[in-house]
Amino acid sequence: MKFFSNIDYSKITILEVFLLSLERIKVNFSRDYFILDLKNKLVEAKKYINNEKDQKNKLKKLLKLFYLNWNFREITGRYNLSDVLWLDKVLKTRKGTAISLGIILLYFSKKLKINLNPVLFPTQFILRFEEYSYRKVLLINPLNGNFLDNHILKLWLKGNLNFSIKNYLKYIEKSKSNIILKKILNILKSSLLEEKKIELALKVSQILLEIEPNNPYEIRDRGLIYSQLECYSVARNDLLYFLEKCPNDPINDIIRLKIESIKNEEFTLN
Repeated sequence: MKFFSNIDYSKITILEVFLLSLERIKVNFSRDYFILDLKNKLVEAKKYINNEKDQKNKLKKLLKLFYLNWNFREITGRYNLSDVLWLDKVLKTRKGTAISLGIILLYFSKKLKINLNPVLFPTQFILRFEEYSYRKVLLINPLNGNFLDNHILKLWLKGNLNFSIKNYLKYIEKSKSNIILKKILNILKSSLLEEKKIELALKVSQILLEIEPNNPYEIRDRGLIYSQLECYSVARNDLLYFLEKCPNDPINDIIRLKIESIKNEEFTLN
């Protein structure tokens, strides 16, 4: 059964579906500890926010609890990127990236009925709060809980996309959960490959192909992973599929060279 292709993403938080992914990927993922810690923190959050009715005040209290009382923060120094994507480690160390901290904060906001939503901004993952009573949108940096102003967002865009960009509004719309899941899984896959954890990267690729079974780019990546695992026959088939479906892709010359090297490896083994 292709579990991840049948999920109703409107009925599950991004944290919950990413948790299901991590359980499939990592055998020793600390699910029991993670769930217990999460539940204890949710109880504490409900008591802390108590009977606050105003949405903005509820948000401010949650941010204070999350970043000041619980001390969640951006990781610094040298680290493996995968270490700040395994949610059990993030919850234990309280250190993470924008996307790992953001999806944990989103979980609490959902349970506390605070209207916080995810945004895949071009530079990093951010959060969007809509204050309906005042028709106002607030944007939050999940690395530290600070509110983002127009000036910061425009600078981020100019520095990463185009210096002449003036309108950032189209980049702050709510992102769909399945798109976010694919994004974070691709980040995890890349980090695992860089860390030479090839078998784990293959598991990530298999989940991505459950979400999008015929995605030629993901099939290409799976082929490259299989080649590192010396599974040459399936690797060659995946890479040939990519060439067939994307005949004009600029990377095709490299893929053809890879296929030739696979043929040479197979010949040597035979």
